[in-house]
Amino acid sequence: MMAMFRSFVSASSQLRQQQQPNGGPGSLAAPAESIESQFSCPICLEVYHKPVSIASCAHTFCGECLQPCLQVTSPLCPLCRVPFDPKKVERSSSVEKQLASYKAPCRGCNKKVALVKMRSHIASCSKVQEQMANCPKFVPVVPTSQPIPSNIPNRSTFVCPFCGARNLDQQELVKHCMENHRNDPNKVVCPVCSAMPWGDPSYKSSNFLQHLLHRHKFSYDTFVDYSIDEEAALQAALALSLTEN
Repeated sequence: MMAMFRSFVSASSQLRQQQQPNGGPGSLAAPAESIESQFSCPICLEVYHKPVSIASCAHTFCGECLQPCLQVTSPLCPLCRVPFDPKKVERSSSVEKQLASYKAPCRGCNKKVALVKMRSHIASCSKVQEQMANCPKFVPVVPTSQPIPSNIPNRSTFVCPFCGARNLDQQELVKHCMENHRNDPNKVVCPVCSAMPWGDPSYKSSNFLQHLLHRHKFSYDTFVDYSIDEEAALQAALALSLTEN
């Protein structure tokens, strides 16, 4: 919600600047706004809070925003997708010093605030709260009969159905099961399929490893459109199950 609000306000500010003549009062706002954008987290789009930097690529994020990436076995930088060592993520003291040094105008009341205090100021600024109340609500880009999603299941990491190992992405799940459970005869529920809209959380694969290798060669999140009609999705999943058996 805050990211949508920020984009809305930024677009409005740019429009106001374009309408003002060169050298007018609005012409001084651009440098300050660019300073704030330079010190904004690429994930939450807000000013850094307890910034940390990845040593291998030098990209910086809020410490809390980067936490989910540190929970997987082989993390990738959210910005450049380069693998990194989670042990080589360090607090960015240089960015913290710059946050304390630079000021930018509040997007609501226009008061100049140190970047390090910008988040707390915005949270209490009545002008920002008023603008947020008038911010356009979320609507689908394309008309759809599907309800707006609320509780979306985690389709990024999975739990091994054999031993309970957690935070495995799809490729890591295949590798983990091949290395540790190749000869396990137990029938288990596929965690990838059960997370899908058409998944049956009670269906147990008779040969889970073969199922993984044949069914999950690609990521559903990359290639599957979840907005398609659920009945068609169920029919497609049934057809795949019949070909497996």
